[in-house]
Amino acid sequence: MEYYVEKKDTLDDLPLPISVHIQEGYTAGTIASAHIHDYIEIIYTITGKFRILLNNKDYYFGSGDMVLINSNEIHNIISLTDGPNKYIVVKFEPEILYTTTQSVFEMKYVMPFILNESTHQKIFKREEIEHSVIPDIITGIQQEYRDKYYGYELAVRANIFNLFLFILRRWNSQNMDLNINPEVNKDMVKRLQTVFDYVENNYQNDITSLNMAALCNLSYSYFSRAFKKIMKKNFKEYLNYVRISKSEKLLSTSELNITEIALAVGFSTSSYFIQQFKQYKGISPKQFKNKYMKV
Repeated sequence: MEYYVEKKDTLDDLPLPISVHIQEGYTAGTIASAHIHDYIEIIYTITGKFRILLNNKDYYFGSGDMVLINSNEIHNIISLTDGPNKYIVVKFEPEILYTTTQSVFEMKYVMPFILNESTHQKIFKREEIEHSVIPDIITGIQQEYRDKYYGYELAVRANIFNLFLFILRRWNSQNMDLNINPEVNKDMVKRLQTVFDYVENNYQNDITSLNMAALCNLSYSYFSRAFKKIMKKNFKEYLNYVRISKSEKLLSTSELNITEIALAVGFSTSSYFIQQFKQYKGISPKQFKNKYMKV
């Protein structure tokens, strides 16, 4: 099956990696062609009946149903009836649910939603959720994102947290296998938390996987394998992610130039910083600075 990699939405105003819109159609047929993206995606149906091909398996959903699409799951959506066919779409990057300083105990709860091999529940039927908090949470997210009243960023994030808390507790009550990585045990939690804390306080310095393996009292090869298995990225990628995140504040609040900011967050050259920033954010540091610099 052919599919395309969806480009990230332009998030002009909301300082969170999130996009919310209402998808609408009036005839039976393809609503969304097969595609894939890094976002976690939630669909909440207002009217109509649909079929979604999700990782080569068909699912059906309709009015009042909710669909959960993991990060990096190939999917398309077809309406099965003439209109109106309408649903709310909430898309956001997994890191909205955790930060670099949070415990791995919290991060592990996000794993079922970012592992594309996860086989957990995809469709939440109307009869399962209509008397729960879910309808109000979804419509609340949509309204806050649309109206953008003071503090809407906090409201959107809080609603997303509550949505996933409901899902996890629902699954837990059903003894559902959440596909939580077996490597995330108490010992590994403590070791990785040491790494996260060290990186948070020393990201501007030269840090290597070898340093972190020694900090964890693990061999280099074991540390590298375990870190990538759990985090779904190697240590260098994680370190660059943290450095790029730190650079955003300097780009938007300081008078430092690009080279100075690159050095301040730990990159050895401005060219490598620019390349990494474009890779993670889709725009150059200069474009970001011009767009978000506070006057």
